[in-house]
Amino acid sequence: MSCISFRWTAARRYLFPLGLALSLVPASQGFAFGFTDVAAKAKQLASTAYKKPASNMPGALSDLTYDEYRAIRFKPGESTWRSAKLPFELAYFHQGRMFDTPVKISEINGKKIQEIKFDPKSFDYGANKLSPKELNGLGFAGFRMHYPINTPAYKDEVMVFLGASYFRGVGKGQLYGLSARGLAIDTALNSGEEFPRFVEFWIERPLPSAKELTIYALLDSPRVTGAYRFIVKPDAPTAVDVKAQLHLRENVAKLGLAPLTSMYYFGENQRSASEDYRPEVHDSDGISVQAGTGEWIWRPLVNPKRLMVTSHAATNPLGFGLMQRDRRFTSYEDLEARYELRPSAWVEPKGKWGSGRVELIQIPTPNEFNDNIVAFWVPDAPPRPGVPFDYEYRLFWQKDPDQRPPLSWVAQTRRGHEPAGKPEDSIALLVDFEGPALSRLAADTKVDAVVTVDANGKVLETNAYRNAVTGGWRMTLRVRREEDKKPVELRAYLRSNNLTLSETWSYIIPPE
Repeated sequence: MSCISFRWTAARRYLFPLGLALSLVPASQGFAFGFTDVAAKAKQLASTAYKKPASNMPGALSDLTYDEYRAIRFKPGESTWRSAKLPFELAYFHQGRMFDTPVKISEINGKKIQEIKFDPKSFDYGANKLSPKELNGLGFAGFRMHYPINTPAYKDEVMVFLGASYFRGVGKGQLYGLSARGLAIDTALNSGEEFPRFVEFWIERPLPSAKELTIYALLDSPRVTGAYRFIVKPDAPTAVDVKAQLHLRENVAKLGLAPLTSMYYFGENQRSASEDYRPEVHDSDGISVQAGTGEWIWRPLVNPKRLMVTSHAATNPLGFGLMQRDRRFTSYEDLEARYELRPSAWVEPKGKWGSGRVELIQIPTPNEFNDNIVAFWVPDAPPRPGVPFDYEYRLFWQKDPDQRPPLSWVAQTRRGHEPAGKPEDSIALLVDFEGPALSRLAADTKVDAVVTVDANGKVLETNAYRNAVTGGWRMTLRVRREEDKKPVELRAYLRSNNLTLSETWSYIIPPE
């Protein structure tokens, strides 16, 4: 674990409550364009010097306020494929504010490829007063995909591509929350982060009976280019098959694959620093890792006082994700944000990813409007310039049921003050485990909490006992920190008669 400082830059969150869904089967046959064509473009692009895209946006659009930009709406009647009554529809985002560079979007229709052109007549500008001259020569900032997942009578927004290489999606009964990205480069390094962009998209026209949509994308940045295929299948959960090939112009210090970006402001293990009627505010409450050995690890998230970077080393991981496990409305009490409906995002590698680490980056945030949590896979053997690097994974936007270990899992982690008579310099932690391995135990079964701590901490007391309310088991422990300016790393799991009963709880007490 290391703690370093760096400048965080990212697109502002919550511009639109939008999403997209990607599919699970190979692309349809008979199209004039496919993944090999995008890969050839990425390879060719990598052989040339990087050219920073020039903004074509007038000052009138740059100067829009947040609300003024949101007032620019794409007209639903102009959606691609609506007149053809196809199951999927595409709608588009206008350039404005931070979205100053257009992306090219084309439709693949059999043997034809046709660019979808920007037309200001397709947008409602609300109260904004913009002259036709200011709108000439613009393009789209991104797009969103619509498909009926909650009721056949309405095409929901199920996925959105907007800003850099960001995209996010939802499944049935979900609201938008955390985001995914195409690639992360040098995140949390002192040298500064590089944000690749999807500069061009090609989208296959779906059949009238289609239940999935195929999207191709070309990625570009100063040091990396990439070809991507997203096959989206909207459902509960929405699943996205991602196929990528990267080409490096030059070496990269840290390459983050399948990145996820979320928000954690405060929660059950970290109270709000200011008075707030809500008990918890977060899009995700923990990171889950399924190691190649089959071990499941759960780490609750925190909003640290300074940047924290931690990781879990693994070989051929089976999956990882930023999860929203707490699904009770009473945990949030927010009728507008509805955090209990935000999706978890689970990455399931295809094939063997070899050795590397799942890295978790936690950044201080003063509010709930900025993403401050990042997670991705960092391979031990990164790609080299001139050598294509291929990988695939499946991404799930899920709510219930989500990926959980088969035995039992952490339901909550709480940190609080010590009761009277206990040392004032110790930290109390309470962890509830739930799951089938515990619910079928007799109430008098002897269950042990196996706890380990790093050199900066000392475990003073540990207990494990049945939770009669949930049918699970509760672990309590007290820890003393040796040096306040250093973190404390803890790991624990439940065991009975040498039989493991739970996933591994992995926790960090941040430095004071």
